[in-house]
Amino acid sequence: MAAKRRILPFHLVDVFAVEPLTGNPLAVVDCAEELPLDLFQRIAREFNQSETTFILPPTRPDADWRLRSFTTSGVEVFGAGGHNTLGAWWWLGQSGRLALETDETTFHQEIGDRVLPLSISKVGGQLENVIMDQEAPVAGRILHDFEKLAASLGLKVADLAVDRAPCQVISTGAGHLLVPVRDRDTIDRIQPDSKALFSALKSVDGEGCYVFSLDPRQAGAHAYARFFNPTVGISEDPATGTAAGPLASHLVTNGLALPGKIRIEQGTAMGRTSVIQVEVHGDSVKVHGRGVVVASGKLTL
Repeated sequence: MAAKRRILPFHLVDVFAVEPLTGNPLAVVDCAEELPLDLFQRIAREFNQSETTFILPPTRPDADWRLRSFTTSGVEVFGAGGHNTLGAWWWLGQSGRLALETDETTFHQEIGDRVLPLSISKVGGQLENVIMDQEAPVAGRILHDFEKLAASLGLKVADLAVDRAPCQVISTGAGHLLVPVRDRDTIDRIQPDSKALFSALKSVDGEGCYVFSLDPRQAGAHAYARFFNPTVGISEDPATGTAAGPLASHLVTNGLALPGKIRIEQGTAMGRTSVIQVEVHGDSVKVHGRGVVVASGKLTL
């Protein structure tokens, strides 16, 4: 007897995009039920995006949907405000799966063992933004070995702008090492040594590395950034909400930006310009973002 085939709808969403085929591409898979772990991982490998998010029914009564996200190497990632969660909710809103009854509607997402709030805004009846609360900023360890760090990025110590802000791990749900660099041209020529960068990150308990300067190309932006995460097998990410939240807080803390809405340009060096808007008021960090659904299809398993 032939094995029964299973069909899973999927969608490709460009998250934090300034236009189609920019931003951070995300594969969103619409699942009716839980899959075996190895199948989640194999599907993520098949799509070969930095992350693939699976939309599932919640297991907790206080959640609207459950999300599980995996990298191509099979690592499950958690936290809210990244492109993997924001893109999934953008698709849910655009597909009509959500009851958007007011200008801003609140929902709850189950991620790992937590239930986290978010809201979706409309303007003129159209989707405007997905807005996600991140956790209160937590300052982690400061990296002082500038020679080791610079070498891991293919730079010299003089290329770092440590007079502006410390090289420090900040977390709003995921702890990333924030590295100030002199200018965007220097950022564009970074060629990281993954093994050396992995070692530098582990020395301060950092997950990823977010390098930034204060001379963005996009009008109205405050910072220009690139993100590298060898700890979970991501060579480079074009838009990283879980790093933009910590960076916006870091800029405010070090007097490099005023509290309020802060825009961060990322992905330009990869040809996928992204703009991430973060709203910072004290311990409150909210990531705002949009998406573009560029493709839909079906997985046949």
